[in-house]
Amino acid sequence: MIVVGLTGGIGSGKTTVAKMFSVLGVPIYIADDEAKKLMSKSKVIKRKLIELFGPEAYVNNTLNKPFIASIIFNDKTMLSQMNAIIHPRVARHFEKWGNKQNAPYVIKEVAILFENGGDKLCDYVITVTAPKAVKIERVLVRDQSSKEKVEAIMNNQWSDAEKIQRSQFVIENLDLENTQKQVASVHTQILKKIQKT
Repeated sequence: MIVVGLTGGIGSGKTTVAKMFSVLGVPIYIADDEAKKLMSKSKVIKRKLIELFGPEAYVNNTLNKPFIASIIFNDKTMLSQMNAIIHPRVARHFEKWGNKQNAPYVIKEVAILFENGGDKLCDYVITVTAPKAVKIERVLVRDQSSKEKVEAIMNNQWSDAEKIQRSQFVIENLDLENTQKQVASVHTQILKKIQKT
């Protein structure tokens, strides 16, 4: 199974780009969505998160996202401890999912692909970029968040420059029509690379 990692900072438009690949018939695995599902369903994860954050981690059996977010964005140790609980289980889930797919390659969309070392498990990596001001504006509209919160998240992520250096492909997501052309081009290039191997 050829795995292509898809990453980019908050507000870069990873999900938009992932949907464009999906239209081309590429199976897409959105790691954040699957992690959220596992945090709700898995008894083991629930127990470990309650041990880590205390009983407030869940309210009425539902993950207390604002409470956890307020802790992890100010405490990198807690963030890495939480990731250590969730990431191995998401990785196992992805592997099972990937084995069921029938396509030349699959895309695994991960916000912090490089930060958690996930790029080492990918054959190729695509980084989605956009200017910082554009990214902030998108997140403010999408999440009704504050500029400070968005910048705090950005500070926990690698810069675009660092990601680009370690990526095989870069898609600048500013104008949807242009983004679509870039997606089609990258798709063709990946298929050619796979045929050569």
